[in-house]
Amino acid sequence: MKHTIPFTPKLIALACASLTFSSVGLTTSAFAADEAKKVERIEVTGSRIKRTDIEGPSPVQSITRADIDNSGYDNLQQLLEKMPVAGNGTFSTRGNNQDSTANGAAAVSLRGLGADATLVLINGRRVAISAFAESITNSFVDINSIPVSAIKRIDILKDGASAIYGSDAVAGVVNVILRDDIEGLEVNLGYGGTDGPNYEETTSSLVWGTSTEKSSASVIVDYFKNTSLSSNEMGRLGTANQSANGGQDFRSSRGFPGYFYVDGVKTIDPNCPADSATASGSCLFDYGPYGYIAPASERIGAISQFDYNFDNGITAFMELAVQHNSSIAAGAPTPLDEDAGLTVPASHPNNPWAKDIEIGRYRTVDAGARQWDIQSDSLRIVAGLRGEIDSWNWETAIQKGRSSSLQTGDRTQGWVRTDFLQQEINAGNYNPFGGTFNDPAVVERITTSLVRRGESHMTSFDANISGEAFSFGDDVVMMAAGIEYREEDVSDIPDDQFQRGLIFGTESVSAAAERDQYAAYVEFSIPVADSLELQLAGRYDDYSDFGSTTNPKVALHWTPTEEISIRGSWAQGFRAPSLAQIGLGPSQESQFFVDSYRCAATGQDCGVLDYNIEFGGNPNLEAEESESWNLGFIWAPVNDFGLSIDVWSITQDNKIDEQAFGPIYSAECNNQNSTVCVRLAPQSGQSLGVIQKIYSTFENVSSQEVSGVDLSANYSHSLDDLGLLKFNLEWAFQNKFEKDGRDYTGEYGYPEHRWMFSTNWENGPLNVNMNISYVGEFEDTPDIDFDGTLDFDSNTSRMIDSQILVDLQAAYRISDATKISIGINNVLDEDAPFAIGDGDGDLYGYASGVHNPRGRYLYTKVSFSF
Repeated sequence: MKHTIPFTPKLIALACASLTFSSVGLTTSAFAADEAKKVERIEVTGSRIKRTDIEGPSPVQSITRADIDNSGYDNLQQLLEKMPVAGNGTFSTRGNNQDSTANGAAAVSLRGLGADATLVLINGRRVAISAFAESITNSFVDINSIPVSAIKRIDILKDGASAIYGSDAVAGVVNVILRDDIEGLEVNLGYGGTDGPNYEETTSSLVWGTSTEKSSASVIVDYFKNTSLSSNEMGRLGTANQSANGGQDFRSSRGFPGYFYVDGVKTIDPNCPADSATASGSCLFDYGPYGYIAPASERIGAISQFDYNFDNGITAFMELAVQHNSSIAAGAPTPLDEDAGLTVPASHPNNPWAKDIEIGRYRTVDAGARQWDIQSDSLRIVAGLRGEIDSWNWETAIQKGRSSSLQTGDRTQGWVRTDFLQQEINAGNYNPFGGTFNDPAVVERITTSLVRRGESHMTSFDANISGEAFSFGDDVVMMAAGIEYREEDVSDIPDDQFQRGLIFGTESVSAAAERDQYAAYVEFSIPVADSLELQLAGRYDDYSDFGSTTNPKVALHWTPTEEISIRGSWAQGFRAPSLAQIGLGPSQESQFFVDSYRCAATGQDCGVLDYNIEFGGNPNLEAEESESWNLGFIWAPVNDFGLSIDVWSITQDNKIDEQAFGPIYSAECNNQNSTVCVRLAPQSGQSLGVIQKIYSTFENVSSQEVSGVDLSANYSHSLDDLGLLKFNLEWAFQNKFEKDGRDYTGEYGYPEHRWMFSTNWENGPLNVNMNISYVGEFEDTPDIDFDGTLDFDSNTSRMIDSQILVDLQAAYRISDATKISIGINNVLDEDAPFAIGDGDGDLYGYASGVHNPRGRYLYTKVSFSF
């Protein structure tokens, strides 16, 4: 339980009593308005109070519709991963292949704290999480389900906001505001492709809107399709053996041909190629060419918004969004190991030893590469009422959301069942020796079809108010208050054949959990002086599975002169355990490391090999707790220039994480009889057998502290008859990412510096835009000897080079109704910098979570308005 500043009964009564007048949604505080005059108040992300100005006490970066158009990106993932505030834990469909657990999805991670510490909202409201968690338990909102053509702007709140929005807003908030100002019909078409390996994207959208004095309606239909960019098209990035480039040989020990146990002795297949055979008797296999840098995908979605104004001043509104995404994921042919229990009888016609033997590690290459077909659907319905009573705005709404995903594989897609394979081996029909490609009719009899189903649901209700609470000197105190209720559930059901142990070689996941939650919050904007605004906020949340938490926020906005303002905030926050972390069933992933105990005891398995780790959920997890502060300085001496600098810090306690692998290995894996590090029976004369499986779970075991500096600057300069020139810089410096006493700053995946510089020239119908993005250097592999224990703080690896990417776009408005754009992303065709990798997700010579290897991309777009 978390105990902080509790709500008093009087405070709760005030919030609830205010709700009887109804309420209003998202935004920030405002100083008092002249009572004799109606002042329009607008919504700003980071507060629940409507205000008359856009500059509040919290740092917010807004990406406008024009910024999105100028970027040239056709999906939200590509756009957000370029933002300097994004960091480690941002993931995409890039490299998100068969060994992922959330194929076809994407998420953003602010400050590098993980996608589950970034709250994603649409029009200020939560949406259902992805049905499939990434990295087994990382719950997130799939941003691939939000069509770019429907976005009016994106607000990135770079401040802890649990006191405003509740769980998950530890690192900040990404609030996607949908277009609501559409008149007429707009048609957009786009096409682009790389000038190297063959990769293409096709986009189209139809945008329609109309309005009358009493009502408005809009419908947006969006379509996106991309082709596959396979690993074997990417040169050095298409192999798991990076030793020629100065990296590691991450080829798999599950080989083709493989190795066997003859009279209990590990024996390599005589036909194993010399360049694949290891001294310890494994035959390595290069799975690198079988994956995708970018898997093929197709997405179609529609978003509708409707408003109707009744004569009594009340407005009814509705949002309806549907999205269907299809994608693929691929992996190398099925890898089998000792755990499959396969044997070859002495009578087998191809058995070179003519005695009963056991199959050790082997790969059914003749059955082909494994492939998933993924179908994901999301549905979101919001219906509500809003209005005004005296000086109060109110709003109330209900929401239903669903996300469902289906992964399927048929008999032509490489899925081998071990009992079918054993039957064909016993009958002498299937030959597992010598790297043989067996008869297709036999191969068909060892394959199977399978399916994985996932669903998540969310039902919510909210009601809130915002307005003038009471007089304070010559001004008034603004207030917002509200209540929320939410029910969530998630299920992830793998194929029964996985659960029965008949399918090998994929990161299988199962999960089932549900919860309900209610909350009450209140927020005040207090005009302490003419130039000083004080924001006070508090929120109480109660969860059915782990208890309650109360979180406060205090913020100040001081404007000593018209040119200078200073802002500061302090807040506490929390993140509830994900439903997957609580309800996870037996779920597996693979990891490369050196079994140093077996190497020392037997002289075998001394290289970096892949082993299975099985995770289970922990229903006793508590919420993560956080504390954050921000101190900012804004200087705007003239209308055409602005500069802001923010110093920030976030501390998390009770961080939920996997049990550290190194200590598990050290404590358990030197014991042949361990029930945590499970080994197969040792060979004759040996004390330790091959690792079969290592069990792990999730605990509230770690703490982390992250801090840095953000700088934002913009300048506009008129060229008179030559148009208008604009400049913008967003720079993020991270000076600390300390986790369990170790500072990850500058280490693998944690560059200190990220920035983006943009310049735009407008001259009549012509618009030219240039974006330059920078990611700083960082140290390579965090586990230099790949023994499973991170050693970056005691050893020094090589440095991964920094990267600068340049994007250019020119747009010309041929007429009021027609605009055409052409652009080039990565103009200089910069390669992804070489990286040895981390022995887990990055095995192909680059850091997939940081660098995009796609190369130069050219595109054109045309827009018609009617």
